[in-house]
Amino acid sequence: MIAKSADVPDNCYHDDVEGVLVDEATLHARIAEMAKAASDRYRGEDEDTILLCVLKGATYFIADFARAMDIPTQMEFMALSTYGQSAESSGTVEIRMDLTRDIAGRNVIILEDIIESGITLHWLVDHLKGRGPKSLEVVTLLRKPEAVERDVETTDIGFDIPSDFVVGYGLDYAERYRDLPWVGTLRPSVYS
Repeated sequence: MIAKSADVPDNCYHDDVEGVLVDEATLHARIAEMAKAASDRYRGEDEDTILLCVLKGATYFIADFARAMDIPTQMEFMALSTYGQSAESSGTVEIRMDLTRDIAGRNVIILEDIIESGITLHWLVDHLKGRGPKSLEVVTLLRKPEAVERDVETTDIGFDIPSDFVVGYGLDYAERYRDLPWVGTLRPSVYS
């Protein structure tokens, strides 16, 4: 489990972030490792591997992951909602934007920003299996093992982190903080 650093780089959100969990260099190094492993798993396939980004949180992750792969890939995007403007998941999944192509017979990697309860991701995996992909796997940047309520089989996990409220590198609270280049913990006073 990764530990929080009290050193917070200067940022436009001032004191809202109380600590850094994963710095920028560590993020990029681990993503490169995960992308190489995925490239090795799908090397030699007849068709491009589809990288599926769950918007908006995984946008930074998919961009860096795709650039680090050394096999042909194509990107797809879905938007799901379970949070709205609150800090806790409602547990109900809503598709806000669906895939633009058929994934039947294709190798698909779901790139997830964070697994907390696992409820949304469990739902998504079941939903996509019904569309007949050749293979379907999950690669997540972050996981909060203590918060998991529904187990989801993952091929790769970037970092296990504590159950703090985290922001940065695509992760938000009320659509803010996504642009931080590292993952940090948000002060409870901001979302309480």
